[in-house]
Amino acid sequence: MERKIYLTNTPLEKASELFWSAALKNEMSVEDVPTAKAAGRITATPHFARISSPHYHASAMDGVAVNSRDTFGATTTSPRHLILGENVFYIDTGGVLPQGCDAVIMIEDIYFPKEDNPDLLEIREPATPWQHVRSIGEDIVASEMILPSFHYIRPFDVGALLNGGIFEANVLKKPVVALVPTGIELISPGTLPAAGEIIESNSYTFAAAVEGWGGVAVRYPVVKDDTKELERAVKQAAAESDLVLISAGSSAGRRDHTFTVLNNLGKVLVHGVAIRPGKPVILGEIDSIPVIGVPGYPVAAYMILELFVKPLLYRWQKQNSPEREVLPARSSRLVLSSLKEREFLRLKVGKLEDEFVATPLPRGSGVSMSLVQADGLTSILQDKEGLEVGEEIEVELWRDRDKVENTIVCLGSHDLSLDILADHLRRRESGYALSSAHVGSMGGIMALKRGETHMAGVHLLDEESGTYNVPYLQRFLPELDLVLIHLALRDLGLMVPPGNPRGISGLKDLCGTGLVFINRQKGAGTRLFLDYKLKEQGLDVKDISGYEREEFNHLAVAAAVAAGSADAGLGIEAAAKALGVDFIPLAQEFYELAMTASFYNSSRCREMLDIIVSASFREAVEKMGGYDLQKSGEIVWRSNDK
Repeated sequence: MERKIYLTNTPLEKASELFWSAALKNEMSVEDVPTAKAAGRITATPHFARISSPHYHASAMDGVAVNSRDTFGATTTSPRHLILGENVFYIDTGGVLPQGCDAVIMIEDIYFPKEDNPDLLEIREPATPWQHVRSIGEDIVASEMILPSFHYIRPFDVGALLNGGIFEANVLKKPVVALVPTGIELISPGTLPAAGEIIESNSYTFAAAVEGWGGVAVRYPVVKDDTKELERAVKQAAAESDLVLISAGSSAGRRDHTFTVLNNLGKVLVHGVAIRPGKPVILGEIDSIPVIGVPGYPVAAYMILELFVKPLLYRWQKQNSPEREVLPARSSRLVLSSLKEREFLRLKVGKLEDEFVATPLPRGSGVSMSLVQADGLTSILQDKEGLEVGEEIEVELWRDRDKVENTIVCLGSHDLSLDILADHLRRRESGYALSSAHVGSMGGIMALKRGETHMAGVHLLDEESGTYNVPYLQRFLPELDLVLIHLALRDLGLMVPPGNPRGISGLKDLCGTGLVFINRQKGAGTRLFLDYKLKEQGLDVKDISGYEREEFNHLAVAAAVAAGSADAGLGIEAAAKALGVDFIPLAQEFYELAMTASFYNSSRCREMLDIIVSASFREAVEKMGGYDLQKSGEIVWRSNDK
């Protein structure tokens, strides 16, 4: 039997219009909540004061209450004398002004002319009417509107409502969002997954987002990939909520049942939107309750929340979605994009000299770390083929601008020590941060050449001289004033499964033996080292099974070996140790930071170098294994040295 494919390619604007017209037919009902707990809610009606504040004439100071006429003409040489209990009265801040009094004199302006008569007070300066007195209604007048309709109640609004005698606030009910995770492979957080199992994280991400946008998230149990079971769960969710999000099962695979269920219970408005990531989204309704079939991949899922769920929740609450700051930046990469979809590209952003530079992060829908690491987002329109190198783009910031401006950008080779350096930098009060993206040593050098990074992590072995890094900087960046800083001497070798079941001892064992190897990408220092050593030993890359299979960092290589998809991979000892695989050392290499002299002389660099030479940083890095940081922070080479 032929399986039907329902996916379309509806433009985002058209899909949004269809969804809004259906979803916004519903209005949120109202409820009364204790004013003391109303912060963060939205008023459904205007709120008018029941009483004035203050509702009596109150003293604004500690002192004495008087009738101002009794003090007229008082001077230092001709003071007025008043008698406590007759025409002057002690009063505290907030106290009720006694009958016949219209002013308060601060206690420090009162004098006692006779020690044996404490009830006799001397006034040396006249009081003006209503001096230091809070009159009735000074703050709030009874019947005055305190808050209008559809007002977001802030902490100080709570105080104003209470002062006006309003003890219950009439507010919009929070939208209730049902979260229905699906998939036979899902397990609950708390247990590490076995092969074929996946920790169910999407609904927790959804819940955090929904709560942050003013909704109430209700998580339902995981539903296995069964049409009838999913139909029961979705029907119940639609009856108990204002919006239903079904996680995964929205595409057109043999275990994707969301379309069928929505079609059976209600109406599918759109299946497939011309966006990337997030194309297989389903927009529909059941008995006027909007339902979204959200793709299972985490990046695609979150983009659907941003594009459809967030604006809907705010519109239901009569609020505008918070606008993020948009800044111009220059693209550091050539990005090719399909004309079939509008692409939302996650970016790392840094300020170099007087302009911002944006570097694209991995684009896969399953790479959740691209969301964690992103400083912002740009949109490549559907009729555009991509981005040119150096093209000016608009970046919607996900972080504060000042934090982006204070970020040190490091593009180049991957090393675990950079993560520790970033953490140590964040612990300081300087406000500086480190942002690293792994593009390989040669990628880092080219980024320096184009002015896209403050520094580049490099570990490039030169075949002719047998030395690291300097020959490459001299060859590719002769025009730049550069400084090369030593960070670490690290152990490089082969990572193999625990126990080394294939008995691998060196590179020669990879050739013609049927062993599966996993390589690093072209331009990576590790790959250049491998090619150099293979050539030195007279070995042919054609004899290595898996030589063309590439990963972009040491941990990914170690993970492939640990998972059994490769018999060996080249990387650093710290990565092998982190993933629990064995390590066969081959060499020690120099991992260093190349930077412009202008950056080297900056306060940001001084702060970073201060950390690099610290005992705490060295201890944390060397604890990972395979590192020697005795000379970390030393200048290896300067281009302007004669």
